Amino acid sequence: MPRATNVIAAQERGSQTAADTVILDYARRSAGNGMVVSVKGQSIELDLHAAARLRTDDLLLLEDGSHVEVVAAAEPLIEVRGADLAALARIAWHLGDRHIAAQLLPKRIRVLRNPDVEKLLGALGAKVTAIEAPFEPEGGAYAPQASAHDHHHSHDHDHSHDHAHLHDHKHHHD
Repeated sequence: MPRATNVIAAQERGSQTAADTVILDYARRSAGNGMVVSVKGQSIELDLHAAARLRTDDLLLLEDGSHVEVVAAAEPLIEVRGADLAALARIAWHLGDRHIAAQLLPKRIRVLRNPDVEKLLGALGAKVTAIEAPFEPEGGAYAPQASAHDHHHSHDHDHSHDHAHLHDHKHHHD
């Protein structure tokens, strides 16, 4: 069974072509290990040495030297719009304050569909539309980035919050 051990970021891939493709949702693209099945039906073991958040057009480098392209799968999302840019910025702040993964687009924000988040957004006066689309959220300050080489970052991260959350509050940063 082929094994992927490294990632070549889309912006670093140049003219390299892929022999196959994997279509993965956000959760699967965020996990660096496990099994995936390619478009051609091939089982591929993900064994990425460095934590990597896979994005569309990244290449998985297999041990045999071949490449498999990554594509973000369509999944249930909420597309959020505000009355104006100030309202949208306020919405973005509230989402970030709750550590909700968000994809920032011109004049709109996308988040994974979740009833609690929809309730929060409604309370903030956001216009919410349910859609199906690929989800490519922002990485944040501590998010691992895909790269063709291994590297690790360590950060001490200790802080308290003085507000209500819609989720358990756990931090795992490498």
